[in-house]
Amino acid sequence: MPKRSAGLLIYRIRGAGCEVLLVHPGGPFWAKKDDGAWSIPKGLVEPGEDELEAARRETREELGVGIDGRFEHLGEYRQPGGKIVVAWAVQAEVDTENIRSNLFQMEWPPRSGAMAEFPEVDRAGWFTLDEAGRKLLKGQQPLLREFSRRYPIDMTADKGDAAPPHP
Repeated sequence: MPKRSAGLLIYRIRGAGCEVLLVHPGGPFWAKKDDGAWSIPKGLVEPGEDELEAARRETREELGVGIDGRFEHLGEYRQPGGKIVVAWAVQAEVDTENIRSNLFQMEWPPRSGAMAEFPEVDRAGWFTLDEAGRKLLKGQQPLLREFSRRYPIDMTADKGDAAPPHP
């Protein structure tokens, strides 16, 4: 059975339209990667854990803040490596300049025997849907397309902080 991850596609409405929050993975492997390297906040679902609760827990661990709101299930998406990502959309505001991610340890440099700590997420940012399409990992592109299909927001109109139409 493939591993399952759960995550949140957090969005906000601004004068320029809709923006989504993406996170950049920490650690030396991802340090110089940008386009095609970002993700929604997500992580593994523990055995017996409710998937939405797992998505909320992982988001809290990666951003340092809890997310509340109306969670809309976006679907399940098989990643190139076989893992399944289940995602929900939720409208929320997050200060991306002040995230506090949990840490992980790994041997660094490789084969040195030395252990180093790195943040799971080294930064977060708000992106328009077009920008997010370039930044997001290839395997998560379908969830962004599903979000765009369900929430057809006019990117040229000034919507203020109004919520998008309910799907």
